[in-house]
Amino acid sequence: MATLPDGTPLPGKLFVVEGIDGSGKSTQLDLLYKWLISSGYCVAFSEWNSSPLVRQTTKRGKKKHLLTPTTFCLIHAADFAHRHQQQIIPALKAGAIVLADRYIYTAFARDVARGVNPQWVREVYSFAVTPTVALYFRVPLEESLRRIMSGRPKLKYYEAGLDLGLSDDPYESYRIFQGRILREYERIVQEFNLSVIDASLPLVTQQEIVRNIIRPHLEGALRAEPNPWRNVLTAEGLSGRYLNSLTHEGENP
Repeated sequence: MATLPDGTPLPGKLFVVEGIDGSGKSTQLDLLYKWLISSGYCVAFSEWNSSPLVRQTTKRGKKKHLLTPTTFCLIHAADFAHRHQQQIIPALKAGAIVLADRYIYTAFARDVARGVNPQWVREVYSFAVTPTVALYFRVPLEESLRRIMSGRPKLKYYEAGLDLGLSDDPYESYRIFQGRILREYERIVQEFNLSVIDASLPLVTQQEIVRNIIRPHLEGALRAEPNPWRNVLTAEGLSGRYLNSLTHEGENP
Protein backbone atom coordinates (compact mmCIF):
# COMPACT_ATOMS: atom_id res chain seq x y z
CA MET A 1 0.00 0.00 0.00
CA ALA A 2 0.97 3.65 -0.27
CA THR A 3 2.11 5.47 2.86
CA LEU A 4 2.23 9.07 4.06
CA PRO A 5 5.62 10.53 5.07
CA ASP A 6 4.84 9.86 8.75
CA GLY A 7 4.34 6.17 7.96
CA THR A 8 0.53 6.23 8.01
CA PRO A 9 -0.74 3.66 5.50
CA LEU A 10 -3.39 4.54 2.94
CA PRO A 11 -5.82 1.89 1.67
CA GLY A 12 -5.18 2.63 -2.01
CA LYS A 13 -2.27 1.65 -4.25
CA LEU A 14 0.07 4.11 -5.96
CA PHE A 15 1.95 2.83 -9.00
CA VAL A 16 4.47 5.17 -10.60
CA VAL A 17 6.41 5.05 -13.88
CA GLU A 18 9.67 6.92 -14.41
CA GLY A 19 12.31 7.18 -17.13
CA ILE A 20 13.98 9.56 -19.54
CA ASP A 21 12.21 10.77 -22.67
CA GLY A 22 11.79 7.95 -25.15
CA SER A 23 11.87 5.19 -22.53
CA GLY A 24 8.34 4.03 -23.42
CA LYS A 25 7.05 4.41 -19.86
CA SER A 26 3.83 6.20 -20.88
CA THR A 27 2.96 3.43 -23.33
CA GLN A 28 3.47 0.80 -20.65
CA LEU A 29 1.40 2.79 -18.15
CA ASP A 30 -1.46 3.02 -20.65
CA LEU A 31 -1.36 -0.75 -21.18
CA LEU A 32 -1.36 -1.26 -17.41
CA TYR A 33 -4.30 1.13 -17.08
CA LYS A 34 -6.36 -0.79 -19.61
CA TRP A 35 -5.56 -4.12 -17.95
CA LEU A 36 -6.57 -2.85 -14.51
CA ILE A 37 -9.79 -1.28 -15.78
CA SER A 38 -10.74 -4.44 -17.67
CA SER A 39 -10.07 -6.39 -14.46
CA GLY A 40 -12.65 -4.28 -12.66
CA TYR A 41 -10.44 -2.01 -10.54
CA CYS A 42 -11.15 1.64 -9.80
CA VAL A 43 -8.22 3.52 -11.31
CA ALA A 44 -7.29 7.20 -11.17
CA PHE A 45 -4.61 8.76 -13.37
CA SER A 46 -2.23 11.63 -12.68
CA GLU A 47 0.27 13.10 -15.14
CA TRP A 48 3.33 15.26 -14.51
CA ASN A 49 2.92 19.00 -15.11
CA SER A 50 -0.82 18.81 -15.73
CA SER A 51 -2.40 20.93 -12.97
CA PRO A 52 -4.48 23.90 -14.20
CA LEU A 53 -3.31 25.87 -11.15
CA VAL A 54 0.03 26.94 -12.65
CA ARG A 55 -0.53 26.17 -16.34
CA GLN A 56 -0.66 29.79 -17.51
CA THR A 57 2.33 30.78 -15.38
CA THR A 58 4.37 27.92 -16.76
CA LYS A 59 3.32 28.69 -20.33
CA ARG A 60 4.23 32.38 -19.98
CA GLY A 61 7.56 31.62 -18.30
CA LYS A 62 8.56 29.17 -21.03
CA LYS A 63 7.46 31.44 -23.87
CA LYS A 64 9.54 34.37 -22.57
CA HIS A 65 12.42 32.21 -21.30
CA LEU A 66 11.95 33.53 -17.75
CA LEU A 67 12.44 30.28 -15.85
CA THR A 68 15.64 29.63 -13.93
CA PRO A 69 16.39 26.10 -12.70
CA THR A 70 15.08 27.05 -9.23
CA THR A 71 11.85 28.65 -10.46
CA PHE A 72 11.33 25.69 -12.79
CA CYS A 73 11.66 23.39 -9.79
CA LEU A 74 9.23 25.41 -7.66
CA ILE A 75 6.60 25.69 -10.40
CA HIS A 76 6.67 21.94 -10.95
CA ALA A 77 6.50 21.43 -7.19
CA ALA A 78 3.41 23.66 -7.00
CA ASP A 79 1.85 21.70 -9.86
CA PHE A 80 2.62 18.41 -8.10
CA ALA A 81 1.37 19.65 -4.70
CA HIS A 82 -1.98 20.62 -6.24
CA ARG A 83 -2.44 17.25 -7.96
CA HIS A 84 -1.20 15.43 -4.84
CA GLN A 85 -3.82 17.14 -2.69
CA GLN A 86 -6.71 17.18 -5.16
CA GLN A 87 -6.24 13.92 -7.08
CA ILE A 88 -3.80 11.48 -5.56
CA ILE A 89 -4.57 11.63 -1.80
CA PRO A 90 -8.39 11.48 -2.17
CA ALA A 91 -8.20 8.51 -4.51
CA LEU A 92 -5.80 6.64 -2.23
CA LYS A 93 -7.97 7.34 0.82
CA ALA A 94 -10.92 5.87 -1.08
CA GLY A 95 -8.91 2.70 -1.72
CA ALA A 96 -8.49 3.21 -5.46
CA ILE A 97 -5.44 2.55 -7.58
CA VAL A 98 -3.57 5.66 -8.71
CA LEU A 99 -1.31 5.50 -11.75
CA ALA A 100 1.21 8.34 -12.02
CA ASP A 101 3.02 9.15 -15.25
CA ARG A 102 6.13 10.58 -13.57
CA TYR A 103 6.31 11.33 -9.87
CA ILE A 104 8.76 13.07 -7.50
CA TYR A 105 11.68 11.12 -8.99
CA THR A 106 11.32 13.16 -12.18
CA ALA A 107 12.13 16.26 -10.14
CA PHE A 108 15.00 14.50 -8.40
CA ALA A 109 16.49 13.69 -11.82
CA ARG A 110 15.64 16.75 -13.94
CA ASP A 111 16.10 19.51 -11.37
CA VAL A 112 19.41 18.12 -10.20
CA ALA A 113 20.51 17.76 -13.83
CA ARG A 114 19.79 21.49 -14.09
CA GLY A 115 22.11 22.16 -11.16
CA VAL A 116 19.65 22.41 -8.26
CA ASN A 117 20.87 21.04 -4.92
CA PRO A 118 19.75 17.38 -4.57
CA GLN A 119 18.94 17.56 -0.86
CA TRP A 120 16.97 20.78 -1.30
CA VAL A 121 14.83 19.21 -4.03
CA ARG A 122 14.12 16.23 -1.78
CA GLU A 123 13.03 18.57 1.00
CA VAL A 124 10.69 20.43 -1.36
CA TYR A 125 8.88 17.15 -2.12
CA SER A 126 9.10 15.69 1.40
CA PHE A 127 5.28 15.82 1.75
CA ALA A 128 4.74 13.25 -1.02
CA VAL A 129 3.16 9.85 -0.47
CA THR A 130 5.57 6.92 -0.80
CA PRO A 131 4.45 4.84 -3.80
CA THR A 132 3.44 1.21 -3.54
CA VAL A 133 5.66 0.49 -6.54
CA ALA A 134 7.85 2.82 -8.59
CA LEU A 135 8.89 1.45 -11.98
CA TYR A 136 11.96 2.82 -13.73
CA PHE A 137 12.21 2.10 -17.45
CA ARG A 138 15.90 1.91 -18.23
CA VAL A 139 16.88 2.60 -21.83
CA PRO A 140 20.28 3.36 -23.39
CA LEU A 141 20.70 7.06 -24.12
CA GLU A 142 21.26 6.60 -27.86
CA GLU A 143 18.12 4.48 -28.19
CA SER A 144 16.00 7.06 -26.37
CA LEU A 145 17.41 9.83 -28.57
CA ARG A 146 16.64 7.83 -31.71
CA ARG A 147 13.04 7.34 -30.62
CA ILE A 148 12.52 11.01 -29.77
CA MET A 149 14.27 12.49 -32.79
CA SER A 150 12.40 10.27 -35.23
CA GLY A 151 9.04 11.66 -34.13
CA ARG A 152 9.87 15.20 -33.05
CA PRO A 153 11.10 17.52 -35.83
CA LYS A 154 11.73 20.47 -33.50
CA LEU A 155 12.83 20.57 -29.86
CA LYS A 156 11.47 23.18 -27.45
CA TYR A 157 13.83 25.55 -25.64
CA TYR A 158 13.63 24.08 -22.13
CA GLU A 159 13.09 20.55 -23.39
CA ALA A 160 16.45 20.76 -25.15
CA GLY A 161 18.13 22.26 -22.08
CA LEU A 162 19.10 25.37 -24.02
CA ASP A 163 18.66 27.42 -20.86
CA LEU A 164 21.73 25.68 -19.42
CA GLY A 165 24.20 26.81 -22.09
CA LEU A 166 25.30 23.25 -22.83
CA SER A 167 25.49 23.85 -26.59
CA ASP A 168 24.15 26.27 -29.19
CA ASP A 169 22.88 23.31 -31.20
CA PRO A 170 19.47 22.24 -29.80
CA TYR A 171 20.01 18.57 -30.62
CA GLU A 172 23.47 18.42 -29.06
CA SER A 173 22.18 20.31 -26.02
CA TYR A 174 19.31 17.83 -25.74
CA ARG A 175 21.70 14.89 -25.93
CA ILE A 176 23.90 16.30 -23.15
CA PHE A 177 20.89 17.22 -21.00
CA GLN A 178 19.26 13.81 -21.35
CA GLY A 179 22.58 12.20 -20.47
CA ARG A 180 22.66 14.21 -17.26
CA ILE A 181 19.11 13.19 -16.40
CA LEU A 182 19.91 9.54 -17.10
CA ARG A 183 22.87 9.66 -14.72
CA GLU A 184 20.69 11.11 -11.96
CA TYR A 185 18.06 8.40 -12.47
CA GLU A 186 20.74 5.75 -12.12
CA ARG A 187 21.84 7.35 -8.85
CA ILE A 188 18.37 7.24 -7.30
CA VAL A 189 17.41 3.69 -8.33
CA GLN A 190 18.82 2.14 -5.16
CA GLU A 191 18.14 5.16 -2.94
CA PHE A 192 14.39 4.87 -3.53
CA ASN A 193 14.17 1.18 -4.41
CA LEU A 194 12.86 1.70 -7.93
CA SER A 195 11.93 -1.46 -9.82
CA VAL A 196 14.00 -1.49 -13.02
CA ILE A 197 12.46 -2.55 -16.34
CA ASP A 198 14.62 -3.11 -19.40
CA ALA A 199 12.92 -0.70 -21.83
CA SER A 200 14.77 -2.18 -24.80
CA LEU A 201 12.75 -5.41 -24.54
CA PRO A 202 9.69 -5.96 -26.76
CA LEU A 203 6.58 -4.06 -25.59
CA VAL A 204 4.65 -7.23 -24.78
CA THR A 205 7.52 -8.63 -22.72
CA GLN A 206 7.83 -5.38 -20.78
CA GLN A 207 4.12 -5.40 -20.01
CA GLU A 208 4.29 -8.97 -18.75
CA ILE A 209 7.08 -7.95 -16.38
CA VAL A 210 5.11 -4.89 -15.25
CA ARG A 211 2.01 -6.95 -14.49
CA ASN A 212 4.02 -9.57 -12.61
CA ILE A 213 5.45 -6.81 -10.41
CA ILE A 214 2.10 -5.11 -9.85
CA ARG A 215 -0.12 -8.19 -9.41
CA PRO A 216 0.96 -9.09 -5.82
CA HIS A 217 0.02 -5.57 -4.67
CA LEU A 218 -3.56 -5.58 -5.96
CA GLU A 219 -5.15 -7.37 -3.02
CA GLY A 220 -7.65 -5.09 -1.29
CA ALA A 221 -7.72 -2.47 -4.06
CA LEU A 222 -11.13 -0.89 -4.67
CA ARG A 223 -13.16 -2.48 -7.44
CA ALA A 224 -15.91 -0.94 -9.55
CA GLU A 225 -19.51 -2.06 -9.18
CA PRO A 226 -20.33 -5.07 -11.38
CA ASN A 227 -21.44 -3.95 -14.83
CA PRO A 228 -22.96 -6.31 -17.44
CA TRP A 229 -21.68 -4.24 -20.33
CA ARG A 230 -18.15 -4.27 -18.93
CA ASN A 231 -18.29 -8.04 -18.48
CA VAL A 232 -19.44 -8.63 -22.05
CA LEU A 233 -16.82 -6.33 -23.58
CA THR A 234 -14.05 -7.75 -21.43
CA ALA A 235 -15.01 -11.27 -22.43
CA GLU A 236 -14.63 -10.19 -26.06
CA GLY A 237 -11.19 -8.78 -25.35
CA LEU A 238 -12.37 -5.18 -25.74
CA SER A 239 -10.84 -3.02 -23.05
CA GLY A 240 -9.68 0.55 -22.73
CA ARG A 241 -10.34 3.88 -21.13
CA TYR A 242 -13.75 4.21 -22.77
CA LEU A 243 -15.02 1.50 -20.42
CA ASN A 244 -15.05 4.14 -17.67
CA SER A 245 -17.97 5.85 -19.35
CA LEU A 246 -20.21 2.79 -19.25
CA THR A 247 -23.28 3.37 -17.10
CA HIS A 248 -24.12 1.13 -14.18
CA GLU A 249 -26.90 -1.38 -13.64
CA GLY A 250 -27.01 -2.55 -17.27
CA GLU A 251 -27.88 0.81 -18.88
CA ASN A 252 -26.86 1.42 -22.45
CA PRO A 253 -23.21 2.54 -22.84
